[in-house]
Amino acid sequence: MNTEAVLAADLLPLIVYFAAVLAITGIMLGGTYFLGQRHSAKAADETYESGIVATGDVHIRFSIQFYLLAIFFVIFDMESVFLFAWSVAFYESGWRGFIEALIFIAVLFASLIYLWVCGALDWRTRRQRIDNSACKE
Repeated sequence: MNTEAVLAADLLPLIVYFAAVLAITGIMLGGTYFLGQRHSAKAADETYESGIVATGDVHIRFSIQFYLLAIFFVIFDMESVFLFAWSVAFYESGWRGFIEALIFIAVLFASLIYLWVCGALDWRTRRQRIDNSACKE
């Protein structure tokens, strides 16, 4: 057997799985489009949460720092998942795994320092930063 046939035989389950995922996704999206309700009522477009009718403007503007903090949390929370997996396989990975984990932690620590220096972790407003810099002089 040539290597191309072996490679194709190894990739066949992956290709079938990918095709099945695409087919199921297409069926689910198409089914909701064709079987879903097509009417709209005035009440359907109104905001309503937990039985309380909204008062005032429902479009509240949040600071971008809330989203940045959430993304930073996800990024740095994933480090704990990877380090947990490393700690489970600590004896099997040996010194090579230990050095790789140290490099991983160093990269994350460098990114945390970078975020701190850039001011991405600073929650003060521009006015508070100006007032604080005037106090230091």
